[in-house]
Amino acid sequence: MAKRKLEEINAGSMADIAFLLLIFFLVTTTMDTDEGIVRSLPQKLPPDYKMEVEINERDVFEVNLNSNDQLLVESDYIQIGELKGKIREFLTNPYNSENLPLMEEITVERARQEIANRKQLIDNPKTPAASLGVIKSELSDWEDKLAAAEKVGPFRTLPKLAIISLRNDNGTSYKGYVEVQDQMQSAINELRNEWSQKVYGENFTDWNSSNDSDKEKIKVIRAIVPQRIAEQEPKNIPAY
Repeated sequence: MAKRKLEEINAGSMADIAFLLLIFFLVTTTMDTDEGIVRSLPQKLPPDYKMEVEINERDVFEVNLNSNDQLLVESDYIQIGELKGKIREFLTNPYNSENLPLMEEITVERARQEIANRKQLIDNPKTPAASLGVIKSELSDWEDKLAAAEKVGPFRTLPKLAIISLRNDNGTSYKGYVEVQDQMQSAINELRNEWSQKVYGENFTDWNSSNDSDKEKIKVIRAIVPQRIAEQEPKNIPAY
């Protein structure tokens, strides 16, 4: 019986198909990526700059997260869902509590005077060069406050040195850390949205900082509701 000759398979075309499938999956597949938390870092100070100021205890809002993801706020353990309300209270001090920051009253007249004072310091040749960066930063802040006061009239805002101090334990979980950050940011965004709705009829969180028409509005609202979160070095925080 005659043997049939088997036809050879064209492996070249299969390799082409496999390559095309690989390209297809590379182009269409999406990768999950971790997203960082956006924070503005404070201005770097010169090595020889000396800050001789006293920070009032009422101006620091302490938030601590231990290794069990338990939240210690101002010496009291609270649930994560309570943090947003505590942050709002610190940022606004609606009842003029002596345990919360003494809010600053910003008017057009005061802002103009503060701007003039800093311009004088910048132009004064006797002003130490090491201080110029800080003075220019303060000048920019007061220019934003002036724009806000001209837009909304007199308003109350946090004093210059008031901050939210966040510290976590070395054993804090990433999930717990992000939940705390989310609560703090939600409180700030809510207050900013309330002001932006009142002034512009729009939400602050809908604006785009790369859009020229939104930039000035963003500056106004940020001057009224500043975001000051200082993250401290991790350390062991007691559990309860």
